[in-house]
Amino acid sequence: MFDTKIAILVRNDLPMWQRLNVTAFLATGIAAAAPESLGAPYVDASGQRYASLCGQPILIFEADLAGLQAAHRTGLARELTMAAYVFPMFATGHDEANRQVFLAEDAENMDLVGIALRGPKKGVEKATKGLALHP
Repeated sequence: MFDTKIAILVRNDLPMWQRLNVTAFLATGIAAAAPESLGAPYVDASGQRYASLCGQPILIFEADLAGLQAAHRTGLARELTMAAYVFPMFATGHDEANRQVFLAEDAENMDLVGIALRGPKKGVEKATKGLALHP
């Protein structure tokens, strides 16, 4: 039905609250990078308007650090739209500080706790191959 796919991969050794937090941040990254992925705003029976949601399913996977790093490398090689969250971002208190710790990461060995991928179905499927859906 869709020619693109969206997947969010979250590290499996995080407490549940951190997994949910990372997932939320990564979803906003995809929405910002690919506004065409959003549907129309919602309206309830009384006419109250609500924000748009993503217009296609988002699959949530879990992985260890090595799995995240492998998916990241595949995402780069296949030029997928990506959002990333690294472990040091948990220690910051605002967006600018997040960008500073992200910039300080070793690009070849990022301490990833989550990534979001969007792109052609085959590319996203290649990046998530072998990973389990989040329970």
